[in-house]
Amino acid sequence: MDIGIKESILAIITVNKECVSGGSVPVFYAKNEEEREKIALLIAKITLGMVHDLENGAYIIVRH
Repeated sequence: MDIGIKESILAIITVNKECVSGGSVPVFYAKNEEEREKIALLIAKITLGMVHDLENGAYIIVRH
């Protein structure tokens, strides 16, 4: 079984629509930083994933 990085990224949460360019990963756009953090934590709990801050206005949820 060949597993790539795309298959491990479960979601992207951002406030900046310009930092994400299409792809097969679900993208959630938040209104502000507080909402971005809340959405990321809820999705991580639901999917049993981990939140990682890319420090560009986006969080990714990854299953390790």
